[in-house]
Amino acid sequence: MMADMTEQTDYRPTFDSFKRLLLLIAQERSVDQLLKMIVSGLSDSPHIALARIWLVMPGDLCHRCYLKDECSDQTRCLHLVASSGQSANSQEDWSQLKGRFQRFPMGVRKVGRIASDGEAIIEREIDPESKWLVNPIWAKREGIKGFAGQPLVFRELVLGVLMVFTRTNPIDEELDWIRMLADHAAAAIVNARAFDEIESLRKKLELENTYLKQEVDEAKSFGGFVGESPAMKGIQDQIEMVAQTDANVLILGESGTGKELVAREIHNQSQRKNKPLIKVNCASIPKELYESEFFGHIKGSFTGAVRDRRGRFQAADGGTLFLDEVGEIPLDLQSKLLRVLQEGQYERVGEEKTRAVDVRIIAATNRNLKEDVELKRFRQDLFYRLNVFPIQVAPLRERKEDIPLLARHFLGQIARRINRASSDFSSAQLIQLQEYQWPGNIRELQNMIERAVIISGSGPLQVDLPKQPNHQSPQRMDKHPGLMNDLLTDHEIKQIERENIVKALSKTKNKIYGDNGAASLLGLKPTTLTSKIKKYKITKPE
Repeated sequence: MMADMTEQTDYRPTFDSFKRLLLLIAQERSVDQLLKMIVSGLSDSPHIALARIWLVMPGDLCHRCYLKDECSDQTRCLHLVASSGQSANSQEDWSQLKGRFQRFPMGVRKVGRIASDGEAIIEREIDPESKWLVNPIWAKREGIKGFAGQPLVFRELVLGVLMVFTRTNPIDEELDWIRMLADHAAAAIVNARAFDEIESLRKKLELENTYLKQEVDEAKSFGGFVGESPAMKGIQDQIEMVAQTDANVLILGESGTGKELVAREIHNQSQRKNKPLIKVNCASIPKELYESEFFGHIKGSFTGAVRDRRGRFQAADGGTLFLDEVGEIPLDLQSKLLRVLQEGQYERVGEEKTRAVDVRIIAATNRNLKEDVELKRFRQDLFYRLNVFPIQVAPLRERKEDIPLLARHFLGQIARRINRASSDFSSAQLIQLQEYQWPGNIRELQNMIERAVIISGSGPLQVDLPKQPNHQSPQRMDKHPGLMNDLLTDHEIKQIERENIVKALSKTKNKIYGDNGAASLLGLKPTTLTSKIKKYKITKPE
């Protein structure tokens, strides 16, 4: 009954729609919009039942493609990118890009042969019962009588295939119009891709400029890579070793030690130095925005997504992504980050398209990630992926030789920034700075110097450090009454220092090195502590 109704309908082709379509596609600059415009414009003609476009792209669904057994080359295939049509007898949606025909191997079936040979396939009279049709029941139900498949060719390169099923037997004039449309569509696709690439580069540059400005501002405020201590020279050696590779780096250290400066130095010495270094502060991102921040989103993907947004991975493509405070990434989102590190692929929020990215990862944390792994707060596989080359940044109290250099560096920098002349540090002030333990590390030093420049005005520089916490217990004060009078003999000082070292070794079970070692507890370099142990003839255990 339905087939009879279809056959009685008058589907006389008119060619005004083809003319309008040719004019419209020449003006379109977006590839996606162009493809939709072509198939929609064709299917608006009542005699065209279905119009589709496949483009040659890299193979991606090979493991689940129903034609995989017929595919000899899984490096590329035809992707269904646009579809439009209207059933004569139902409300079926023919605009979907999924299903068994979403991919065609090159050279397989009609669409694949058109792409591989670069030759059109035309059927003016289709027998609904013919085995030539993959789905003869559908063709009979929809009254399909003709087929036209045209290669999309630009400068002898086949870009894809334009295919239409008609409800009339196509005449020569109609086939000429379809061929002409395919030729114009191929040129329009190339132009639109070029415009898309230009627009993509423009947006990427805007994003890079935003992030790079932020990085420059932070670099100016934090002071640069300054230091000549053994600890700093050790870091410089490690940077030289790893910079020329693409290995992931995990920078460990307390807050304020300059981990981001180490990351910047690795990038600047790498082969990616002419590409962007993009920073993400993982602790400052709301949990619900992590995916958007990392991978971007498309317009309308969630409330507030009023436009497409590129994520940090896309901004860093070809360069380096610095994940500061990486230990703060929520556990349930770490798997998404791991996938990008393993496969180099991601999807924007709300988008099905898989994007490839080439990014080197440098991560930093002030947390003990090994402990977090044991406590199931951080994924073990992600930790191993990040911890390829760990670099430990020493706290300022372990590189006291660098304090005068850093202090004078900050002093000149801050004086220039606030346009105020300042006198230099006195020798006593520099000794005072070196004796302070700096719990806030370099960041605290910088802030203290800026405060000193402001309060001092045009007069002598005034250094006002917080009082050090007094760790001496009442028992120790009683044992050494000289402490109460602020006057100690050399013997008393040495005795106090010896007892302090013994207590630290006892507390750490004679461990000297590492975050939980006696040297770290006492605020000394491990080599310095070892020398003092020999000097005081301290044996283990005592």
